[in-house]
Amino acid sequence: MKKLIVLLLIAALSVMTACSSTNKADTAETNKTSNETKEANTAEATSNVYSLENDGVDQSLFTEALSQFPTKMPERIVTTSVPLTEMLQLLGITPVGVPTSKNPIPAEFDAVERIGSPMAPDLEVVTKLKPDLLLGAESLRSTLDKSMEGMKLDKVYLSTDSFDDLKLSLKVLGTYFKKTDEMNAALSKILEKENELAKFSEGKTAPSVMLVIGTSDSFMVMSEKSYLGSLVKKANADNIATSVLKVTDTYSPINMENVVAADPDIILVLASGDHGASKDMFEKEVAKNSTWTKLSAYKNDKVHILDYSVFGVTSILNAESALTEISKYFYE
Repeated sequence: MKKLIVLLLIAALSVMTACSSTNKADTAETNKTSNETKEANTAEATSNVYSLENDGVDQSLFTEALSQFPTKMPERIVTTSVPLTEMLQLLGITPVGVPTSKNPIPAEFDAVERIGSPMAPDLEVVTKLKPDLLLGAESLRSTLDKSMEGMKLDKVYLSTDSFDDLKLSLKVLGTYFKKTDEMNAALSKILEKENELAKFSEGKTAPSVMLVIGTSDSFMVMSEKSYLGSLVKKANADNIATSVLKVTDTYSPINMENVVAADPDIILVLASGDHGASKDMFEKEVAKNSTWTKLSAYKNDKVHILDYSVFGVTSILNAESALTEISKYFYE
């Protein structure tokens, strides 16, 4: 009988020891998972803070763009793009030719030869300048290739359509031309502004917004592919063109029935007399189509006419002020 009791006690102690071990293991595993979650959240929070080491530039796009450049460093550069001209100025690189444009060229390049339209440069002027590299906008690649067919000239095309495109192209140019200090100085200011905007909007409800651009005879809705759209995305606002209307093109015709259903909190109108539309034209559009007056944005006086020179033209020099200005419409 005593042996039986001893055996039962040993068995009970074994079960208790096993349970204790299991509980410790479960607790350790739970603590490990909790720690891993905290570390992941910390890493995610850290990754959302921009720095020169975490600048948000897509590495694959960066490598692809950089691969276009010739092995031998060019000495005479012409550019057909105003945004790229601005970047050269920031990097301390003086081209021999810049585009002729209504949009401002850096004053430092006032004495530099104008080579004509960004879409159709004057071949005679370009030939006279004897360049060994042409820098152009990616969006005009096919047009420029066709207009400059037959010219023996290295050509590099960089994207300049969105806010992120500007950062990417500046980094590509700074890296290739070995202008690291100048590049980092310019990038740091932009990244600082992005961090400032993220902190400013933290914990605040992002409004829904519709972006409208006027042409000579109509108005269109703008997606996040546009420069203004990319700024709105940086501000974490909800662009209904993407979230509700599901448009895929940069500019799309306005379907007022769908817009009324989406009922955006804010409407931003990009209008300029020089580019076919104006504030007066938008007011006439509203008078002609009373559906606009049914929108909450209209009723709440949240329809804003934007300055085309700030929000309609991609510019690395205006990027910081553009981010600051756009955030005021959403969070102040």
